[in-house]
Amino acid sequence: MTTSAVSLSIKSLLLWVIMSIAALASILPACYSTYTQLTHYSEKQEQEVEMLVEMVAAFINEDLSDPYSDSNKHIVNRKLKSLAAAPNVLNVHIYKQTTPYELTLFSSYTKEGETRTSSHAQSIANFFQPVIIEDKIEVSRPIENERGTTAGYIFLQASTDAYTTLAAQTILQNVVITLFMLLVSFVVALRFQQVITHPIRKLADFLNLTSRQRDYSSRAQPTNIAELSALTNAVNVMLNRIQEYMHKQKMAEEQHRKLNASLEDMVNQRTLALKNANQELIQTLEKLHQFQRQIVQNEKMASLGDMVAGVAHEVNTPIGLGVTASTMMLDRLTIIEKEFESKTLKASTMAKFISESQENLNIIYRNLNRAAELISSFKQVAVDQSSEANRTFCFAQLVNEILLSLRPRLKKLQHNIHVECDPTLEVESKAGPINQILINLIMNSVIHGFEDMEHGEINIVAEMESPTNLKLIYKDNGKGIPNDIRKRIFDPFVTTKRGQGGSGLGMHLVYNLVTQALNGSISLTSEEGKGVEFVIIFPVKSSVSGNLTLNNE
Repeated sequence: MTTSAVSLSIKSLLLWVIMSIAALASILPACYSTYTQLTHYSEKQEQEVEMLVEMVAAFINEDLSDPYSDSNKHIVNRKLKSLAAAPNVLNVHIYKQTTPYELTLFSSYTKEGETRTSSHAQSIANFFQPVIIEDKIEVSRPIENERGTTAGYIFLQASTDAYTTLAAQTILQNVVITLFMLLVSFVVALRFQQVITHPIRKLADFLNLTSRQRDYSSRAQPTNIAELSALTNAVNVMLNRIQEYMHKQKMAEEQHRKLNASLEDMVNQRTLALKNANQELIQTLEKLHQFQRQIVQNEKMASLGDMVAGVAHEVNTPIGLGVTASTMMLDRLTIIEKEFESKTLKASTMAKFISESQENLNIIYRNLNRAAELISSFKQVAVDQSSEANRTFCFAQLVNEILLSLRPRLKKLQHNIHVECDPTLEVESKAGPINQILINLIMNSVIHGFEDMEHGEINIVAEMESPTNLKLIYKDNGKGIPNDIRKRIFDPFVTTKRGQGGSGLGMHLVYNLVTQALNGSISLTSEEGKGVEFVIIFPVKSSVSGNLTLNNE
């Protein structure tokens, strides 16, 4: 059992928790207070500027019936110069409404040392509400004449430096207060940390010392903190129980030492008896393996014997037809010879003889050729079954030879076998194990899977899963394998035909051939009533081109 590294202690945890709470309690109110004050300062600044522009407009109109007359222009200029007493006023422009859509600059004031602003005649309406641009605030108001119509506009630009300074002082004040509160919180946290962690550290040192010295008779001292005092009591109870356990263990060890002395002779005697029993078991197991190998070999030979009988019966038919045709031809030849010697041979008789001879020779050729194919196929299958050497062969041709050798046993049945394989697929592998695997799978389907079925379907698909692995899929639509049999289908002597001729070695032989002879793997998928599917994958050397589906019925 491994332990992860400790990344956080109670001491640091307490410090972080207290400081986090203090920081939130200090920073959030400070931020809210700062935001509120700055908002108040901004609103106050806008109100003062609006009040100032209203006062300037009233100041200009005072005692002047028409402030935009040329005779009053010097009076307006003198009044504007009096704005020098207002330190925050930077620029004041008075515009005259010459036409309904045109304004002209009538008079202006610029504080000494400041830069005169450009004309705002075209955008004067944008400043009816105070607008802050950088460190300046700008506002405008219309000026009405005696008739109550707008005679012009006044534009005022003021400095925001005073309010900026006030805002900076407010922020600085809140930051200083917040830092001071955090410092006080840090000092309080350190003190609280020492009160909590010192007893815990003392208890930890006591436990470390006790574990190193193994002095379980010592006891921890209680503290003034209720929770830590409860922990100390629990530690003392644990030490008391450990002390009792150690005492009992010493007594038990003493008893064990006494028992060991008397048991040594008994152990030696039983060890000798166990060695003898193991030797007998090994010999029995070896005999069992030999018996099992012999039974498997007999199973192979029995399968080959059945194939010999079937092929012999199958070959007998074309040979018999060939003998019959040759006998008929000999009889006709005797008749022709007699007529020829007696000089009574007719041209029509000769033509009929030639026609019948051609027909009989064709019959003899076809049947002898069929017998030769059966014998050649059986010969190759028999050689494959008795040999486990690698050879290069066409996989589709190998399957066809296997099906041809099984034809005597399958021709009376109405089951269909479909083979899907590239006819140009050539592989280098052991043909014998593949031969025996397919024969066992097909016969299992016929005997077990298609029991009580008139029409069964078997699909054999061979394809290259990778450049070095061949994938062989065998499927049927039989009655499937029961759950209790499926889990141990590859074990020896497992059969559903016990007492009916079934040895239970067919699938065990298939498993051994796939895993040992071919160095491959086999998997089974089956549900009762839905047939079986075997997927066999084993290494080969191959070359593939094209795809073709072959059907054998």
